[in-house]
Amino acid sequence: MATINDIVLVYYEGEPFFFARIEDINPDHKKDWYHVKLLVLQVPVQTITWILRDAYINGDEFTMEGKRVRLEKVESPEEKMPVQQPPDDSGKTPDTSEKGTVISFRPGKPEKK
Repeated sequence: MATINDIVLVYYEGEPFFFARIEDINPDHKKDWYHVKLLVLQVPVQTITWILRDAYINGDEFTMEGKRVRLEKVESPEEKMPVQQPPDDSGKTPDTSEKGTVISFRPGKPEKK
């Protein structure tokens, strides 16, 4: 179930529409319905509150004004690059992996291996 601070992708008519972070979830006076406050992650940033059933927060499709809408919780992708280690006393960054490319943010030419 998506919950507070989760990022969701909102689908509109089956197409990805916008990302949002769930800011708050409060129960409605009707059983199994909730006021879901979303921070819409687009410019300009804005908040919206939708009244949704728990099933809709969990990804079931629903309609708004006759249009299909669905929330999908976004999972963080697997890290592709190794964590870069800080430079040692000689100023060189230790190579901690055989795969991936180390990207230097220091001015000048990149070091060749």
